[in-house]
Amino acid sequence: MTSSEVINPATEEVLGSVELLDVDRVDDAVARAKSAQQRWARLAPADRAGALRSFAAVVDAHVDELARLEVANSGHPIGSAEWEAGHVRDVLQFYSASPERLSGRQIPVTGGLDVTFNEPLGVVGVITPWNFPMTIAAWGFAPALAAGNAVVLKPAEWTPLTSLRLGELAIEAGLPADLLQVLPGRGSVVGERFVTHPDVPKIVFTGSTEVGTRVMAGAAAQVKRVTLELGGKSANIVFDDCDLEKAAATAPYGVFDNAGQDCCARSRILVQRNVYDRFMELLEPAVKGVKVGDPASRDTEMGPLVSKKHWQSVASYVSDDAPVAFRGAAPEGRGYWFAPTVLTPQRTDRTVTEEIFGPVVTVLPFDDEADAIALGNDTPYGLSGSIWTENLSRAVRVSRALESGNLSVNSHSSVRYSTPFGGFKQSGLGRELGPDAPLSFTETKNVFFAVSEES
Repeated sequence: MTSSEVINPATEEVLGSVELLDVDRVDDAVARAKSAQQRWARLAPADRAGALRSFAAVVDAHVDELARLEVANSGHPIGSAEWEAGHVRDVLQFYSASPERLSGRQIPVTGGLDVTFNEPLGVVGVITPWNFPMTIAAWGFAPALAAGNAVVLKPAEWTPLTSLRLGELAIEAGLPADLLQVLPGRGSVVGERFVTHPDVPKIVFTGSTEVGTRVMAGAAAQVKRVTLELGGKSANIVFDDCDLEKAAATAPYGVFDNAGQDCCARSRILVQRNVYDRFMELLEPAVKGVKVGDPASRDTEMGPLVSKKHWQSVASYVSDDAPVAFRGAAPEGRGYWFAPTVLTPQRTDRTVTEEIFGPVVTVLPFDDEADAIALGNDTPYGLSGSIWTENLSRAVRVSRALESGNLSVNSHSSVRYSTPFGGFKQSGLGRELGPDAPLSFTETKNVFFAVSEES
């Protein structure tokens, strides 16, 4: 038996240790989940809906506890962590309506009656990242459960605490035992076994594109279904006809939220050349005004990076000779603190082309609409982005031309549980959230009933 220490990234204190499961324990969990799923799928849709509503109610009663766990384990500011816990509740509540609405279709045909059924897949393996542990977990398990599946969930090794607690709350809410199991462990052990196990017909993976490609390749051996939400290098495009003051004031929050540890971070700011200098003048006080500090404080807007290893990765992008335009402030001493940093590199620099996943943003000028679109699309990723303009026609043209799955005009909003979320290109495969998400956890079965002629 092995275990892993869980560290508070703001203080570097050890919060405790978590047992890491081996392959045999995973196999046992999948076997129990398979049995639980068969019983769950036989329940009346209204009963499954009621169970999910009960789960949502129990999460609602524990929002404060879940938020405190996320502050300690992930370094999220308390206000953000409370929103995240409430988001888990809302996602469960939203998908509690699905069991009674997965109604299939009746298709007109000659000679009989043709109907479709949305059959659950079975046991779904969900592999979650460390940047938004409980929210992204809910994106996987809520619609999967709603569609009649069981879920085995592997949380990230650095941030397992809120997922483990959600697994306990599911039992407390009355969900059947073994239906939702949280299995902490190494990706190379637990995650890999999800991919290879013949009784796990679907994998939901959120993480790096590098690991996502390996998940996809492994799943191909069994023609296993995958939903992948991977990397991003999103653009925040600022045209000269926009509200420049608002665009500059909000730009830091489009990239420095969660210390930039966000696949939707607008980590490339593209500014029309004729307003570039003025935008930079407005951006500097906005960046320096971001409050970085104790995540337990209500005034904090940005906390620490998640680990020492990740801090070292982010720092490698800001060398002594980096083209730093200006930086914000961050605490000194213990904790994995990194000040918000603005760079003005060349278009080919690796800070422009690679996902840094930290509070580092590049600002680049562009000439015209065509140049903005070309620069915005000059990345292997296509997850998110923002467009700032007061010209509706331009907003429509640019949003249609950008190769990205989630765009915002005059805002930085990316995720709503009621709308689909996912990426183009190497940012992923499939869509999460929105009203159709449960369908991605089902197989469509078509049945034709021959009707004889009346004698």
